[in-house]
Amino acid sequence: MPLTESSLIRSIAQFAALEGQVAPETPLFSSGALDSVAMLNLILFIERETGAEIRAEDVTLENFDTAASILDFARKLAA
Repeated sequence: MPLTESSLIRSIAQFAALEGQVAPETPLFSSGALDSVAMLNLILFIERETGAEIRAEDVTLENFDTAASILDFARKLAA
């Protein structure tokens, strides 16, 4: 199953314990909503959903600070 916005947001909310507070443009890492453990879980989830490996140098604020940027990055990664 491809990664969707709703599955990504649902997973972010679960990993960061943010019940219903995540929108596509909600700052995640820069706001402190995602700690390092939540970020690792998120990366593993994205790898599992896309079938692609995320390299350490790809884990940047540009790629991972909002659900929208994560989804854009994941789509490029899967292409």
